[in-house]
Parts: sequence; structure tokens; C-alpha cells
Amino acid sequence: MSVPIVQNKDERSAFDEVFLPHLPEAYRLAQWLTGNASDAEDIVQEAALRAYRGIKTFGAVNARAWSLTIVRNTAFSWLTKNRPKTVVFMNDLSATEQQELEREGPHGTRIETPEETALFKADAEEVQKAMAQLPAQFREVIVLREINQMNYRDIAEITNVPIGTVMSRLSRGRQLLIALLGDRK
Repeated sequence: MSVPIVQNKDERSAFDEVFLPHLPEAYRLAQWLTGNASDAEDIVQEAALRAYRGIKTFGAVNARAWSLTIVRNTAFSWLTKNRPKTVVFMNDLSATEQQELEREGPHGTRIETPEETALFKADAEEVQKAMAQLPAQFREVIVLREINQMNYRDIAEITNVPIGTVMSRLSRGRQLLIALLGDRK
């Protein structure tokens, strides 16, 4: 949909045509970024409000990329504002602290071995857990590429990084995911 078409429609019908078709993808992206269905619902609702308010400024040719960009930005804003202070991302820790947590867990309790985990979990659950361990920048490009089947250009537009960075993050994210899944077997 081009700009003149959007500007000639009322906001509701333009919103229905531009944002709503991508609602399932928006929810999946938000859920992967937050790791929580309830938080993802809140984020998609907030993103929908933002999209509705900004529908008259929609100038992109790609409605899917525009919609998912809003969801991504809303998710990161929401996470920054609402993530508990007790939550620490692995990237925020030193290498020593990361190794200690991987061996002992957050409260000094023994973590199940990868073999024990593999016995009790299905492959899909293992992939989901491994994805949750990836840094957000790698997880988001994998979700956009592998789950949402988006091309590099659209991912670059959504994440606001060059295509080369998208390809690099995708490659590094896949390598980390393979390493995480290999450790579980």
C-alpha cells in the first residue's frame, strides 16, 4: 500500500489493511522476544495502538516490515521499562560469572545435565530453551528469518541495521544455537 492510498482512507480501514494481517507474526515475535505469552499480548496491544496512531504517516512499501518494526521497538521499550531489576541478561555478566551460573545455577543449586534434560523434554522444547538463551540480537534475526520466513532486506528494515549485519547476526546466532543444542545431546 502506498502513501496516497493510506492518506485517502479513514484511519480504521488503513489500519485494518496495513497492520492487522500481520497480527499473528507480531504476536510470535513479541513472544520470542519476551519469552512470555502474557507480556507478548501486552506488547502487541501497545504496538497496535502505536500503529493506529501513526497509520497516516505510513510511507513504507512493505506493511509487514513496518508492522513488525513497531512490534520490535515496542517490545524493547517494554522490556527496558518492565524487566525486573533482579533479571540480568547473560551478556551483562563477566565470563567468570557466566560460567559459574552455567555450572551451578542462580542460587548455587545443581543444574540438570544436558542428558537429563534430553530425556524429559521434546526436541521442540529444547530448541525453545536454546533460543531463549541466545542474546536478543541473535534471537530476533533467527525468529524473523526462520520462523517468519522474512528476507534479509525486510529484517534489516525491521531491526534498523545493514543487511550485512543481519547476515552476520544470523550466522552467529545459528552457530550459537547449534552449540547450545549440541551440548544437550
